[in-house]
Formats: sequence, C-alpha cells, structure tokens
Amino acid sequence: MLNRYAKIEEKLKREIVLLKGRPCFWGKCAFCDYIEDNIKDEDEAARQNRNVLQNVTGEFGVLECINSGNVFELPEQTKIDIRNLIHEKNIHTLVFEAHYIFKHRLDEIREFFGCEVLFKTGIESFDYDFRENVLNKNAKFTDVKEVSDYFDSACLMVGIKGQTREMIERDIEIGLSNFMWITINIFINNSTSIKRDEELVRWFIDKHYDLKDNPKVEMLIQNTDLGVG
Repeated sequence: MLNRYAKIEEKLKREIVLLKGRPCFWGKCAFCDYIEDNIKDEDEAARQNRNVLQNVTGEFGVLECINSGNVFELPEQTKIDIRNLIHEKNIHTLVFEAHYIFKHRLDEIREFFGCEVLFKTGIESFDYDFRENVLNKNAKFTDVKEVSDYFDSACLMVGIKGQTREMIERDIEIGLSNFMWITINIFINNSTSIKRDEELVRWFIDKHYDLKDNPKVEMLIQNTDLGVG
C-alpha cells in the first residue's frame, strides 16, 4: 500500500500528496517503472484523489501534488478539487511536476489555479548524451537556460551505471547555480534494465552527504524519503 500523504517540515515546508493520473504521455524513460501508478478511469482516479486530498490541512500554506506523470495528466475533476481546496485551506503556493516538453504550457496551470505555482522537472542529468541516449528522457535541450527560464526546480538522478563522478558533480553545480532548489534522487534498482552503480553511490554519499544540509537541496537516499510512495 502506497503512502499518499505526508508533511515535509524542513527547508520548503509543505504538505505533499501522491495522486492518480492518466498514463504518462511519454512513458519511455529507461529507468522508470513509477509510471505503473496510473489509471485510465478518470472518474475513479478523481474519487481516489479526493480521499487523499481530505488529509490536507493547509498548515504551511504550501501543497505539492505529484503523480506518476505530469500535472497535465491529472483528471480535470481533481484539478477542480485542488483549486477548491486551496481556497478552503488558505493555501498560497502549489508545487507540481511537469515534463520538460510542456514548458510552453505551464502558464495554463498558473492561470487555472490563480495562485503561485512552482514547477519541478525531472532532468536527471545535464549531460545530453547520458540523458537522451541512456535514460531516454526526451528532454532535448543543450543550454540550461532552456530549462531554468521555465522551471523553478530540477530533479537529478545519481548512481546509475554509465554515470561518472565528474558528470554528477557538474550536474549538481549546474543545478545549484540555476534553480531555486534541486532534488537529488539516488537511484534504486527496479524492474527496468537500468542498474545502480553501488561504487558510485558509496562515493557520492561519502563525499557529498553534507548536501543534505544545503537549504537548496532535497536528497532522497530512498525514493520514499519525502514520505510518499
């Protein structure tokens, strides 16, 4: 049973909910089996999501809503329910995740909710060859400004076979220099063919564990470290 509601009481204090959405529009990232947490029946998804949203108190004024794809794949009724909720609970800021390919549609979400909206995007790596030819991310940019001009936060992946120490350190430097905050996800083996590099993970934790204390970094050693999943 997945946990679908949690409170994050450090750094960007917020409530977070894991919601159901339609299948991910891309669904081809080589490392991801998280897309299996989706549902084609939008009425049923909205019903389940409403049960999750009942947990939200509004105590921090900030709510993050994630799903197995993008904010654009949430049921329309769920988006209406969230919009009603932010007024009921005096929530002033929403956080959503969107794929890079939706960068020109983010204002649709801002206009719909009528409050401050911060957007995260899963970049995984700023190394183009690794991101596109190994991870198959479909985020085909060459300049970080093509991301940072649209998104507030970047999610990075660490510890995959084929990565190098130099790539990881460059990714972190670029992320910290160009975004409000970054999320560093240490890769966990799953049902995909992408494999974790244990030596690289040990090096990263030994050398960079202190990033957990950086106010601009959220580090997930386990993929449930934000309390949902």
